[in-house]
Amino acid sequence: MKKNPVKRPAFRLAVCAIVAALGVVLMLITSLIPVGTYAFPMIAGALLVPIVIEFGVRWALGVYAVVSLLSFFVAGDKEAVLYFVMLFGYYPMLKNLIERKLPNKVVGFIIKLAVFNAAAIGAFFIASFLLAIPPEEYTLFGIYMPAAFLLFGNLLFVLYDFALNSFIVLYVRRLRDKLFGSIK
Repeated sequence: MKKNPVKRPAFRLAVCAIVAALGVVLMLITSLIPVGTYAFPMIAGALLVPIVIEFGVRWALGVYAVVSLLSFFVAGDKEAVLYFVMLFGYYPMLKNLIERKLPNKVVGFIIKLAVFNAAAIGAFFIASFLLAIPPEEYTLFGIYMPAAFLLFGNLLFVLYDFALNSFIVLYVRRLRDKLFGSIK
């Protein structure tokens, strides 16, 4: 009996390498497009959804590690890399765990927001002190606005979580069979 190609380590490695390469390319172009600092780490993280669904969290962690490490060396926008590493890269895996293990959706949502806020505050301090991003980056019309940025970030995160839900449904219902249907 022939072994299912999706279960073969070489096939999994090849798919994960392609996803990792796409993630690194997205992180590379963060410095070319102004909104790329925020949008491309989110998209690169969303690329991990099929890996989590098809191969599991362990394989997705490997892709996350590869994209994180290579992005530090090749991406021009280190702030975008920081956002990927601090939240968006591992969030699809965390989302999977929270939604599978916690039956209470409200508690799960609170945990997701707590993780986001911890990551956002951590990224702010790392960006400010280690990456030496000047305080002027956090001002709007001369007003220092980290609290307002955090509030806006929470709204954006809720939208991102909703978009990931929609992408998961789209992937499972439409894309999965087109990508893996003929080889399963």
